[in-house]
Amino acid sequence: MLILTSIVCVLLVIAFATGCSGNRTVFVPEASPMRTGPDSRIKVYHRVAGEWTLSENKILIPEGWYLVPPSFVSGEK
Repeated sequence: MLILTSIVCVLLVIAFATGCSGNRTVFVPEASPMRTGPDSRIKVYHRVAGEWTLSENKILIPEGWYLVPPSFVSGEK
């Protein structure tokens, strides 16, 4: 019984430790640009007849592309 209790305690400690070890990223809209990581699949806005339109499907963004807030882009084209 003591061995079973010890094993359960060790498993609980491992489970709690793995849940707390992940990286956390916080989105900061205007602070600085970000870069995409591997396998980034997102919906994007694109220009259709002069208007921004959200894509119906998710597309693969190549790793390393920059994501910048609208204030980094100079004017509408």
